[in-house]
Amino acid sequence: MNDEVKHRIVHILGIGLDNQDGHTRLTRAEQFTIAGGSEQTHERMTETLIKTCEGLERKGRSLHDADPREVAELIERNTPRE
Repeated sequence: MNDEVKHRIVHILGIGLDNQDGHTRLTRAEQFTIAGGSEQTHERMTETLIKTCEGLERKGRSLHDADPREVAELIERNTPRE
């Protein structure tokens, strides 16, 4: 038996906490869910995760078989800058 534990990401949950307009925002996709946030924050999180999943897909992988560090790097790279 291998003592090494393989960590994997099965779904990403993004939660925005800056909503002040009372609007409920929820975006669901196969590999992620985005809840809450202002309109701008919600859109930025959604764009980031769509690009991240597309980047993995271009490499022939999904969240399930990608290394968590690679996913974190893609999220960082794909986060829109203000």
